[in-house]
Amino acid sequence: MNKKLHVKTGDTVVILSGKDKGKKGKVLEVSIKEQKVIVEGCNIATKHVKPTQMGQQGQIVKVPAPLYACKVQAVCPHCGKPTRLAHSFDANGKKIRVCNHKDCGKAY
Repeated sequence: MNKKLHVKTGDTVVILSGKDKGKKGKVLEVSIKEQKVIVEGCNIATKHVKPTQMGQQGQIVKVPAPLYACKVQAVCPHCGKPTRLAHSFDANGKKIRVCNHKDCGKAY
């Protein structure tokens, strides 16, 4: 099983397929084991919550549900286009992520 994902928490991503296709959002949470991500404002599910204390009311809450990481693509913060991430090494020898568009090519 693959132990890495192409997106990290805090990245801006675009949804590639499903009911929210084309929507952009920020990655709130990443589950490497399940290969899933939770994106802010996308894939909203309704959840019925029971009351936890005496006298409290139950309610229906809308929460973002996880979706597979293969259905999202990172958006470059510099050029604003969805891109596959390339990797490069900086001057210190540290591995960095780079935008794969020929016009941009900036690290993030």
